[in-house]
Formats: sequence, structure tokens, C-alpha cells
Amino acid sequence: MITAPHLHAMVIHFPIALLMAGFFSEIIALFIKREFLRQASFYLLVLGTLGAIAAYVSGSYAGDGMTDGILQPPLELHEDAALITLLLAIITAISRTAMYYFNYQKTWAKWISGLLYAILIGFVARTGYLGGQLVFKHGAGIELALPDFGDQPKE
Repeated sequence: MITAPHLHAMVIHFPIALLMAGFFSEIIALFIKREFLRQASFYLLVLGTLGAIAAYVSGSYAGDGMTDGILQPPLELHEDAALITLLLAIITAISRTAMYYFNYQKTWAKWISGLLYAILIGFVARTGYLGGQLVFKHGAGIELALPDFGDQPKE
């Protein structure tokens, strides 16, 4: 059976990969000057933002029941970082969508949008790091079970 922590672990990797691939596509487009890469960056940002929404919701459910005890401080850090990441992703996606839709090509807007994207990637990395700390350092969502040796043939 799939639990909320399992679902969150399955969902979270998509927005991380999509947002980072979109950012690197944007960086490469600065040097190569290919419109395809710039458009790919835009669509990866939008898809990554949608994935970030799904990851945030699944993470909220995964964190239910872990609010007391030793997990509370690192869980709150991860939740706060995730909320900032989500808001930055939405703001960046909306600004890029507006620039794309209205064909707004001012240099200062491109720089601010690129800076927002870079800050977003920094927060994606921080949120992922804090999530990894929850699992690998604190054991959040880990179910320990001993193997069932009852079915072993006796010699």
C-alpha cells in the first residue's frame, strides 16, 4: 500500500529534475542563443512548478503525525524551505508566463527573471538537502521490519 511518505518520495524528484534542467537549459541558451533551449526552459519551469505544487501537497500529508518529538525541528525547517521554494516557483513561472504571453523582451526584465530562477534553484537545493537530512539522518518515514524467518525449512 502506498502511504503519504511513499507518495511524497515518488513525486518530489520530478520537480527537482524539471526545475534544474530548465535552469541549465536557460544558462546554455545564453551562450548558444538557441530559441529552442529558451522555450524548453520555459516549459520545464511551468511543469516543474506544477510538480512542486504536487510535491508540497504530498509533503504536507507525509508530515502529518511527525509534528512531535525529535523530528519536529528538522521537519519545520524542511516545511519552511518547501513553502519558500513553492512560492518562488509560482512567482517565477507567472513572471515568465507574462513575459512570454505579452512578448515582453526588456533586458532588465530578463535579468530579474533569470535572477529569480537562480534563487529558486538555490532554494530547490536547500529544500532537497533538508528533506534528505530528514530521511537519512533522522529516519523520517523509514519503516524498520525484521525479516520473517518462520518460513525457513528446518534442517
